[in-house]
This record gives sequence, structure tokens and C-alpha cells, in this order.
Amino acid sequence: GIVVLGLNRSHAKNALNKNLIKMMSKAVDALKSDKKVRTVIFRSEVPGIFCAGADLKERAKMHSSEVSSFVSKARATINEMANLPVPTIAAIDGTALGGGLELALACDIRVAASSAKMGLVETKLAIIPGAGGTQRLPRTIGVSLAKELIFSARVVDGEEAKSIGLISHLVEQNEAGDAAYRRALALAKEFLPQGPVAMRVAKLAINQGMEVDLVTGLAIEEACYAQTIPTKDRIEGLLAFKEKRPPRYKGE
Repeated sequence: GIVVLGLNRSHAKNALNKNLIKMMSKAVDALKSDKKVRTVIFRSEVPGIFCAGADLKERAKMHSSEVSSFVSKARATINEMANLPVPTIAAIDGTALGGGLELALACDIRVAASSAKMGLVETKLAIIPGAGGTQRLPRTIGVSLAKELIFSARVVDGEEAKSIGLISHLVEQNEAGDAAYRRALALAKEFLPQGPVAMRVAKLAINQGMEVDLVTGLAIEEACYAQTIPTKDRIEGLLAFKEKRPPRYKGE
């Protein structure tokens, strides 16, 4: 039930170009309706790097109209990632800059190695984060601090990222360079025993509720809770509890 999507453009530090965005979009689209998928982990197959952001060499060759189209496609793809119905985890074992950090911010949970570096550095290039960074970073670490990081284009290490709430888990890097991925995998395995429908509905309730006032959010929770009442999984969960055994959920 755990799907791992690995970035592997080693020669370009996993920079996001047209082809990579297209491949990511296709992969995410295939995961949307696959009921066997329980958790998705985004990682890098390239040691020391998560994603360096947009491919600036490719962008330099683009017409201004192409740049706008590319950014729109990247934004849409990252939004598709954020809207996946199952839990998503970003395993940051290296540098995540610009669009790379925006990709990680679109995940529900971020795990990083102590050696990782993160930042939205677009203002150095006289542009702003264009794939969700100006919206997701404030929602993650607070408005004032997000402004400070974006205005300064500051890059933070794993320790600081943990202290400001940018990541949920910080791990010491290992010799293989995949400590964050290993922690993400262990976390994903914690999710597997839970009811699949409940997990999907819980994510929906949280995501929608965070964008409205508390009263409306509670109404959303009530509506989402109602979706779990008639499921076969709920019946199985209660039966397993009664019989003191692990539940055997089927996602129904």
C-alpha cells in the first residue's frame, strides 16, 4: 500500500523541467483512483539533493509566454499532489530549494535529514515562489516568519527547519544518505493498519476545515464522519475490537 515516487535527474540536481513535470503529473494522476494506494512518499534517488527547483537552463531558452505556461503547469501538478486523497510524505535527504521546497510543502508531512537545506530563494532572481510557496509556507510556519524567509531568500538547515515547524521529523543522516526516506517509510507503515476510508475522509476533513471558521469546520467534520458510518471497514473495525484481533480492512 506504500507507493514511492523518486526524482532522478542526477545531472540537473532533480531540477523541474517540462518533461519531469509531465511525468510527475502522469504519476500522480494514476494514483488518484487507485484504491490499493494507502500512502505516497516523495523522495530523491540522487544523493545529497531533493530538488533544486525549476530548471533555469531550460527556462532561459523559453519565451516569456512559455515561462507562464510552465509555471502554471508546475503549480497545477503540485496542487494535484496536495489533493491526493491519501497521506503524503516528503523525505528530504538533501537540498530542497524553490520549487523543490514547494513540492515538499504540498505533502502532508515532511521528514528531513540533519544535513538537508531548504529555502524559497526566488526573490534572488527577482521573481516570487510561483508553485504555491507564498500560500503554503505561511500556512505551515506562520505569516510573519514565512515573509521573513521569502523576503530574505534564506536557506535553513534541518535543525532550524524543525525548530520553526517547517518539518515534522528531523533525523541524523546515515552513510547511505537516505535517513529521511527510512524515517518516512517507518511512518508510512504506521498508517497502514488504519481504516483506508477513514484515512481519506480524515485528510479531507482537515484540509477543508483549515480554510474556514471553526463552526463551518465542525460542520465539515460532521459531514465527513457520516461518510464512515455505513462502510464495511467500520463494521470490521468494531468486530475486530470485540474479538481482540487486528482488523482486516479492504477499503470499503
